[in-house]
Amino acid sequence: MSPSKPPLPSLISTHDFAAAFPLAVPPKTLAFVTSAATDSLTHAANTAAYAAITLRPRVLRDVAGPVALRTTLLARPVRSPIYAAPTSMGRTVHPEGEREIARGCVTAGAAVVVSTSASFAVRDVLRVVGGRVPAFFQLYVDRDRGKSEAVLREAVEAGAGAVWVTVDAPVIGKREADERVPLEEGKVTTPMSGAQAVRDAAGGGLGRIMGKYVDASLAWGDVAWLRACLPRGMPVVLKGIQTAADAVRAMEAGVEGIVVSNHGGRSLDTSPATILVLLELQRCCPQVFDRMEVFVDGGVMRGTDVFKGLCLGARGVGIGRGILYGLGYGEGGVRKYMEILNDELETTMRMCGVTSLDELHPGLLNTRAVDHLVPSSLDEEHPYAKWRRSKL
Repeated sequence: MSPSKPPLPSLISTHDFAAAFPLAVPPKTLAFVTSAATDSLTHAANTAAYAAITLRPRVLRDVAGPVALRTTLLARPVRSPIYAAPTSMGRTVHPEGEREIARGCVTAGAAVVVSTSASFAVRDVLRVVGGRVPAFFQLYVDRDRGKSEAVLREAVEAGAGAVWVTVDAPVIGKREADERVPLEEGKVTTPMSGAQAVRDAAGGGLGRIMGKYVDASLAWGDVAWLRACLPRGMPVVLKGIQTAADAVRAMEAGVEGIVVSNHGGRSLDTSPATILVLLELQRCCPQVFDRMEVFVDGGVMRGTDVFKGLCLGARGVGIGRGILYGLGYGEGGVRKYMEILNDELETTMRMCGVTSLDELHPGLLNTRAVDHLVPSSLDEEHPYAKWRRSKL
């Protein structure tokens, strides 16, 4: 007999949720959620880079009062800077899927981003939210732009507060663990994209198969097309920025925010850990933090990780896989996962001598162990290798 998943009250860390997840879901779901691109190096580096950055605690500060975690994300008030990043096909984890994630976020007072690849239409998820917490819509642009325009209209009518456009996945990464586990054809659908899971000659990867509709021609000029699809003043966020040069390009394009993200290591293996990209922005283009809201996701497992992201300029810190780990226990699991991170963030802040998000700054961190990995200029050329391949 396989062991049953442990009771929710016994879970006291995010790692406990990760360990329980294989006992809560079928093998195909486990492979889809936990897999990453090829050798999973970026997936591991996302977390390892946080661990390499150490804290510089300040002592003998009065931290007896309450810790103020309340802030705003895109001008929407939230109880905490930790938000639910967009995730796909939640119904493979729990029958209520993204609707249950929304319920957990409401009780936790956290913002939620609903994916184009959700198991339920955006209107169904936002109906659960009911305006009680900020809810944003993540868009994968369809090769048939008319379909994207229709789903954007639906998201706007449902009350989405902003549109987050994924830009780091023009094609879907090769996730070998997901490919290896057979799938039941037709059992998984995503109503907003119209995709349906079918096995093909390359394997049974849910991510690859379900993402075949994504438009690989999406380019900077399409920001204007997106604006034309939305009401005036609706914020646009580009999700998947991985270099300072592209952060500056996003700023110049006039978007309201960016997400420093590598798709949780699921798109391009050996792309940089996201906390290192935040450092690159601080070194090469610090002005972007004043011109846009900067978010970060990928590899966050502890409140100390959240603290480090916030110290380096992130307005909000997103949780992706972890939300699905919590979803294995339904609404209560999502809420508890968020609460664990919030509690750890509060403890970290007090230990470092601060009680308000406004007091966080890079000087509370020692980044010397990773500074040599951070590019030092916006120049897209290699710093010394100037060779070019000769034309044949």
